[in-house]
Amino acid sequence: MYKVDIQPEQKEAVAIEARRNREKQRQSRIFNVRNRVIGVDTEGLKSQVQEQRRRENAEWAREAALDASRVQCDLVAQMLEKEESQRARQVAKQVQAFREREQLPQDSRDFDLYDSASPQKENPVRAGDPDARCGPSSMQYFAGEDLGHPSHQRLQREQNRRELNRQREEHRQAKRDERYSELLADKKRVEMDLRAIHLEALEAACREAMDMAMANYNRAQAMEVEKQQHLARQREQDDNLTEIYNHLTSDLLTENTSASSQKVSGGWKGMSPEQVAAIHKEQAAQRLEAQHRRQTEQRLEAEWAFQEKLVTQAVCRLERAEKVKTQKLRQGLDAYNKQLAQEQQAQKDYLEKVVYTNEPTAHFHLQFNTSSR
Repeated sequence: MYKVDIQPEQKEAVAIEARRNREKQRQSRIFNVRNRVIGVDTEGLKSQVQEQRRRENAEWAREAALDASRVQCDLVAQMLEKEESQRARQVAKQVQAFREREQLPQDSRDFDLYDSASPQKENPVRAGDPDARCGPSSMQYFAGEDLGHPSHQRLQREQNRRELNRQREEHRQAKRDERYSELLADKKRVEMDLRAIHLEALEAACREAMDMAMANYNRAQAMEVEKQQHLARQREQDDNLTEIYNHLTSDLLTENTSASSQKVSGGWKGMSPEQVAAIHKEQAAQRLEAQHRRQTEQRLEAEWAFQEKLVTQAVCRLERAEKVKTQKLRQGLDAYNKQLAQEQQAQKDYLEKVVYTNEPTAHFHLQFNTSSR
């Protein structure tokens, strides 16, 4: 199908000439500035497409023929291989049947030399200690020989077995005792944990009861103080009202001279020394109470000022610590940025001074675009 009447030299010459023609056409298309810049050679492209399709069709037909031939050869090879395997299997069966029929092991002359069942077929050397065949020349019975050695060995093995069983049982019992001890320890540990939890709960309940009692006591104290303050205010208010009432109903304001007419007939001459002393005493007590109140207010104001000063100092310390921390963080960030910039500059210097030292010249660019490929 693909054979033609062309000699190999002629075929090679034809192929070389065809490649030369294609190269010339390609160079004419590529180096033609007008076609490359303004437009495309559609006729050349169509011819190339048609040539490519013809080559693809021919290649596809060739591949299809080769595939069909390959499939036929594979089928023939499989059939031959199957026949060969069947023939080899038949020959092996015939050889095995011949061996089983004509070459039996017991038919060989030296079968008795390697027969594994010969000791079972022969008679024993002696049937026992009183065997009549065991004479002086049989070398089977000697003076001082332990004739009961097999029974002794059997008894010793039995004793060893019992001892081993006893040791195994003791080991198992020890393991059981150990597990039981661990179980008791775990139970004891759990019991102690539960007792600790119970004690903690009792302690929490007692603490809660104490806190509640303390709160109730403080509440009662506060109520008592409030009650006393209320009574004091009420007493002070009553005293003030009584004093106002006494002033309003006194002989001075009402100009009642009947009380002093028995002693002084010319009119009221003022308060007695006892009344003046009582007034002075009351005024002194009021001044002392006001002084105490002012001292208490001053002490509270000083305490509040001291607490405010402590809070201000704590805030200042926190602000200074935060400022120092921020400054350290900024310094670390600046140092890292500086190190990164130095590394980048070193990398740039390395690339510019070591790697990219050979700059391309005009001769380097002129070596391109010299052919159509």
